[in-house]
Amino acid sequence: MSDIDVVERVYQAYAAQDLDGLLALSDPACVITQDPALPWGGRYEGHEGVTAFAFALGVTVDAALSVESLFEADGQVIECGRSRGTVRATGQTFDVPEVHLWTVKDGKVTAAHFAVDTPTMLSALAGPVALAPTAGTRGHDDQGQEGVLR
Repeated sequence: MSDIDVVERVYQAYAAQDLDGLLALSDPACVITQDPALPWGGRYEGHEGVTAFAFALGVTVDAALSVESLFEADGQVIECGRSRGTVRATGQTFDVPEVHLWTVKDGKVTAAHFAVDTPTMLSALAGPVALAPTAGTRGHDDQGQEGVLR
């Protein structure tokens, strides 16, 4: 199995929510990294880390990966594409560019770094911006009385 085959199988296992499949393709000392500004970001190590990362990502967003290119270069498998989905807490949709850098040795992932357009992803995670009502807008006060804001 080529290194690209290994990465493709990882994507298939994740899409199928097959944790056993993910762990079977991961080296026991695997290291996963992503921008710590993201709720699921940080550094995760070993099978416990793979499990924690998959859980943290999965409870935060419902996402699907759209692979635009997948190739080997400089001893790594590089994937470029887009992550599209919905923030579970708010229903806010997102579509962000992403790049994944994979290191594979002897048919197992030993390292993975996931990079997304972090500012755009953080904006989606924050949810839709609620605009404050402007003067002249009809609304209710804190006692439930309808009126015009002044």
